[in-house]
Amino acid sequence: MTANDPGRHPDRHPDQHPEKDRPWVMRTYAGHSTAAASNALYRTNLAKGQTGLSVAFDLPTQTGYDPDESLSRGEVGKVGVPIPHLGEMRRLFEDIPLSEMNTSMTINATAMWLLALYQVVAEEQDPQADPSQVAHRLTGTTQNDIVKEYLSRGTYVFPPEHSLRLITDLIAYTVSEIPSWNPINISSYHLQEAGATPTQELAYALCTAISVLDAVKASGQVADDDFGKVVGRISFFVNAGVRFVEEMCKMRAFVELWDELTRERYGVLDPAMRRFRYGVQVNSLGLTEAQPENNVPRIVLEMLGVTLSKGARARAVQLPAWNEALGLPRPWDQQWSLRLQQVLAFESDLLEYDDLFAGSRVVEAKVAELVAGARAEMDRVQALGGAVAAVESGYMKQELVSSHAARRARIESGEEIVVGVNRYQETAPSPLTADLDTAVQAADPEAERAAVESLRAWRAQRDEPAVTEALARLAADAKTEANLMPATLAAARAGATTGEWTTTLREVFGEFRAPTGVGGAVAVTAAGRAADELAAVRRRVRETGAELGGRLRLLVGKPGLDGHSNGAEQVAVRARDAGFEVVYQGIRLTPEQIVAAAVAEDVHCVGLSILSGSHMELVPAVLVAMEEAGIGEVPVVVGGIIPESDARRLIEAGVSAVYTPKDFGLTEIMNGIVEVIREAYDLV
Repeated sequence: MTANDPGRHPDRHPDQHPEKDRPWVMRTYAGHSTAAASNALYRTNLAKGQTGLSVAFDLPTQTGYDPDESLSRGEVGKVGVPIPHLGEMRRLFEDIPLSEMNTSMTINATAMWLLALYQVVAEEQDPQADPSQVAHRLTGTTQNDIVKEYLSRGTYVFPPEHSLRLITDLIAYTVSEIPSWNPINISSYHLQEAGATPTQELAYALCTAISVLDAVKASGQVADDDFGKVVGRISFFVNAGVRFVEEMCKMRAFVELWDELTRERYGVLDPAMRRFRYGVQVNSLGLTEAQPENNVPRIVLEMLGVTLSKGARARAVQLPAWNEALGLPRPWDQQWSLRLQQVLAFESDLLEYDDLFAGSRVVEAKVAELVAGARAEMDRVQALGGAVAAVESGYMKQELVSSHAARRARIESGEEIVVGVNRYQETAPSPLTADLDTAVQAADPEAERAAVESLRAWRAQRDEPAVTEALARLAADAKTEANLMPATLAAARAGATTGEWTTTLREVFGEFRAPTGVGGAVAVTAAGRAADELAAVRRRVRETGAELGGRLRLLVGKPGLDGHSNGAEQVAVRARDAGFEVVYQGIRLTPEQIVAAAVAEDVHCVGLSILSGSHMELVPAVLVAMEEAGIGEVPVVVGGIIPESDARRLIEAGVSAVYTPKDFGLTEIMNGIVEVIREAYDLV
């Protein structure tokens, strides 16, 4: 290396260390059980060197239900922290000065409400300061990307047009009142989890950005001179898979496309406002239950894809833990993931050099390929009327389900290798999983009871007329074009609850059920051994149906609030391809609704998919409801992230089979379901 190399300073001796760039913000995605327990975890992680917070909320909070509502049953405190009112938000951030903190909140449908609670707590922490000054000091992000909720994650509430109105109002408010806040984090992360190719991830995220920016401009709430500030506060949340060269090139393509889009479509001239700003959580889809120790090198490779390239480096990184395919990570597991970041940032020399890939012919060619593919897919979506129209028509969802099905087929055929899963399965016993019951953290079984008691106590001490008045104002404003953030802040200060805020808007806006994408998903053409296996299962499905007097019918159900429907959709698609008649009504159903569908459709098997950890509450509820409905003889199979001890308990309770992430062969699962049906109906 010579003095003219761009990575060296010509006036510095070769033995001297170059000045380092500032490292990215380091986070761990965390929150569970109760606000007090999560607060203790946050303070511990900050003491270990974490430089920002990333808050996980439980599903009732994300979907706008209070802990005592029927759909919240079994879900409180499971995948995040319950925040039903201002008092719990105070507990969540006790002794954490919000004016000095960079906080990311993974919240979408209820983003406006949670930011209002956050702002009020920040004001209360600094009562001597003017509230406006406090708000101007706040830094952080609300995810607030509802489009990807319709496509992949499922925590939507309102119809698209009204959801877009809430996003627009929040952006317009923060640009003037919380100018250092990112009011939306357009999230391609969940698109990749739902099966998106890099091209689709680029295209659909950028089309979402176009829909949001166009809506803000059309609302007239932001002056033309300030529109560059809106663009400058748009951030992205992306996924990085294990194909780290392709993923790194994807990020460079994002930078190029975003710069082009904001300059040409929106006329933003300031390069600083056009900068592509993103945080990342590396891929959880590829984490395996089999040989979970392999997840550590996967996570490191995925982190490199978003950190090695200075020109497209993440501004914030959060890493999953090695055992997330097994269950809830423990504090030590999260610490390990934090240490991975710290070793790269502080021990290596990565941050001492300019972009390592500038001028690379290989990288430039791959970036150009991704840019061209993304432009073509963006044109298709825009021709349909944009991202919202492509959600309502089902186009984007259908494309994602098809892409995911193709990926699953590649894994099953061995074309796509997953070490420890479909290749190199021989292994020595792992000391990390010697005791599976202690390899993950169990959610506090008392969390739901504590949340309900806290909610009752909160309602008992608040000023009820003030709450009624604040919610009436919210409803009235929702029927006009008024920005809803002032009324939302008033409701937060008055003591309204998460469920009350959402219910008030539901009554004005209505609700929405997104297309499942299953009906129009393209069947994967199997070849070789995979084709023979699928053909054999088809014969068994056909023959078993004939013995029972008709076509075999399988109900695929998603009880509770778990919106991660990717697995259920893939089961439904493969079951259809195997010859089953499939009943799949989408996400967020009560046990009673699932049983009613099973009775109405006279199904031969009920399959339940639960990834939120609420299987021990919801599955027994379905079994009881089936007995009461007179269909207790219909077999039930369950899939999800289910610890071995829980799987045994479910079998003892009457479940016929339990499938977890280690059971990656969908055709094999179909064969197992046929066997379950034959046993249940005494077929030899």
